[in-house]
Amino acid sequence: MIDTLLINQREGSIPVKTGLVVTAHPGDFVWRAGGAIALHAKKGYRMKIVCMSFGERGESQFAWKEKGATLESVKAGRKDEAERAAKLLGAEIEFFDCGDYPLKLTEAHFDRMVDIYRELNPSFVLTHALEDPYNFDHPNAAHFAQETRVVAQAMGHKPGAQYKYSAPPVFLFEPHQPEQCNYKPDLLLKIDEVWKEKYEAFQILAAQKHLWGYYERVALNRGIQGSRNTGVPMTYGEAYQRLFPTVAEELA
Repeated sequence: MIDTLLINQREGSIPVKTGLVVTAHPGDFVWRAGGAIALHAKKGYRMKIVCMSFGERGESQFAWKEKGATLESVKAGRKDEAERAAKLLGAEIEFFDCGDYPLKLTEAHFDRMVDIYRELNPSFVLTHALEDPYNFDHPNAAHFAQETRVVAQAMGHKPGAQYKYSAPPVFLFEPHQPEQCNYKPDLLLKIDEVWKEKYEAFQILAAQKHLWGYYERVALNRGIQGSRNTGVPMTYGEAYQRLFPTVAEELA
C-alpha cells in the first residue's frame, strides 16, 4: 500500500504531503521527534528538518573529550551524525549554522526560513516547547519557527513571489524536563512501528550517548500512558502539545 502511494507521488498523480521539523540542535530531532519523522516518512510524507546549529558548543560533550578536538572538527562530526540520522529516519536536512549557546540568527536566516515554508507548504510543523529555563536555544528556535510561519503568509513579504501556502498546525515536542518547562502534552503518538529506526538513530549520536537510555525510558513511559488512555496496546510513544486548537465537526 505504502509502496504504491510513493510511486504515485513520484509520478505526480497525487500531491506529496510534507512535514517540517525546526530544531535547535542535531540531537533534538532524534530524541524528541524521531518517531514522528520516521512514521510520516513511511506514510509517504516528504519530511524536512531545519537544524539551526550543529550543537558544537553545548550539545557535544563526548566530542569535546576527544584528543585534539577543535570547533571545526566537532562541527564536522555533528553534521555527519545529523545527516546520517536524518537519512535513516527518511528525512532531508538543511543546516543554518547559527552557532549554539546561543543561537545567532540573521535576516538571511529569517528570509530562508520563510522561503522554506512557502516552498514546502507543510501539513504540520514540529518544534520545541515555548519555555525551557535550562536551554534558551530551544524556546528561541520555537519562536523563530512560529514567527516565520506567520510572516510566510504575508503578501507584503517579498511581494510578487508566487507561492501556495497556508500556515500549518504546530506541535511542540517534549522538552528534557517537561515539568520545569510548563509543558502539558495533549497528544501521544504511537511509534511502535518505527521504534527500531528511532533507536538506531540514537546510536548514530555518539557525541550524546549519555542520553540513549534516558530517551528510551521516556518513550516507554509515554507508551504506557498511551495504552492507559486508549486501551490500545502500545509500547513506545512520543508526546506533543498542540500550539493552536484543532477544528472538528464532532467530538467522538
